[in-house]
Amino acid sequence: MNIAETYTGHVEPGGDAARRTLDGLTITKLSVGPMDNNTYLLVCRAENEALLIDAANDPDRISDLVGHGPDRPALRTVVTTHQHHDHWQALGAVAGANGANTAAHPLDAGPLPIPPDFLVEHGDTLRFGEVTLEVIHLRGHTPGSIALLYRDPAGSPHLFTGDSLFPGGPGRTTNPTDFTSLMDDLEARIFDELPDETWFYPGHGDDSTLGVERPKVPEWRERGW
Repeated sequence: MNIAETYTGHVEPGGDAARRTLDGLTITKLSVGPMDNNTYLLVCRAENEALLIDAANDPDRISDLVGHGPDRPALRTVVTTHQHHDHWQALGAVAGANGANTAAHPLDAGPLPIPPDFLVEHGDTLRFGEVTLEVIHLRGHTPGSIALLYRDPAGSPHLFTGDSLFPGGPGRTTNPTDFTSLMDDLEARIFDELPDETWFYPGHGDDSTLGVERPKVPEWRERGW
């Protein structure tokens, strides 16, 4: 698999992966499946241990992303951000092939094809190598949608939002109650807590920063989607 080392946040369906290299962590983004799902491979540079976010589809491509040689990272955990089927089509195959544990929020665990090894709640942490991710529960797109936050000691935060936050607005909700819940959580748990330079990585499409999106939040709430 080709991996571009110049990271812009854009990847093409069926195309190359793109890698961002931080002091302690690499983040590699790949588009998989017919719905242009993003899967993210995070590798601790000190210990060569990895965590995968959303084994959405194309298990063979995800296997190529992890690698096949003796220097490939040890994939310890596969996290599913929420229960929608397009985010877990390759979960069983990827976890089984790598002997990896799986994790999800308990409210979204039921529809997954295999029971999670770990259930994670708001405020929990996930660790691989020397890297720690914080779990943020964002209620609305689904009952158990989660985001994962990496607070880079040497730079700005990095936030993996699943389908709860995209450039241009919150994730899809099906009724006003769920929309209000998601907006409330996005404001209280994301925009009120994290700085403008926080880079976020959604479940589909391109990345953005909280600073770019922050001025639009009142408009999102007013329009109702």
